[in-house]
Amino acid sequence: MGSRRDAILEALENLTADELKKFKLKLLSVPIREGYGRIPRGALLPMDPLDLTDKLVSFYLESYGTELTVTVLRDMGMQELAEQLYKAAHFVDQHRAALIHRVTDINGVLDALHGVVLSEEQYQAVCAEPTNPAKMRKLFSFTPAWNLDCKNRLLQALRETQPYLVADLEQS
Repeated sequence: MGSRRDAILEALENLTADELKKFKLKLLSVPIREGYGRIPRGALLPMDPLDLTDKLVSFYLESYGTELTVTVLRDMGMQELAEQLYKAAHFVDQHRAALIHRVTDINGVLDALHGVVLSEEQYQAVCAEPTNPAKMRKLFSFTPAWNLDCKNRLLQALRETQPYLVADLEQS
C-alpha cells in the first residue's frame, strides 16, 4: 500500500454490502474533530468504497480521514480490520524519514514519552546521540516493539512540540 488513501480503500473494500451501509450510518453519528464538518447524508449513502474513500480524503484529508475510518470500524466491532488500517497508515510510520530529518525539538518529545513509553534506559540512549536526526533514528529503533497507544503518544508529543511540522506533513 502506497498511501493512506489506499489503506482506507482496502479496508472499505473488505466490508460486505451490509457492513458498508452500517459504516456510512455510523460515520454520520461519530463525534467529529473540531474544525471539520460532516459529509451530507444524501451524498454519503449511495457511495461505493472508491467514492467513499475519495470523499473521506477530500473532506477530512488523508490523516484525519484514516483516523475517522479506524474509529468507525472500531465502533462497529471490527477491531481486526481497524488495527490493520491503523498499522498500515499510522502517521509516525508514514512520515518516518521526514520526522528523522525535520524534528528540531527532540528533547520536548522525549520528555513527553519518558516514563510512559520510554524506559529510563531508552530515554538515556536516545539523549546520548549527538544530533537530532541520530536521536530520532534511535527513538524509531524502539517503535517495532510499541503498540498503537505508544505511537499515538509519540504523535501527540509531536503535535505539542512541533505543530507546524505535523500540520505540514498531514497536508502532504
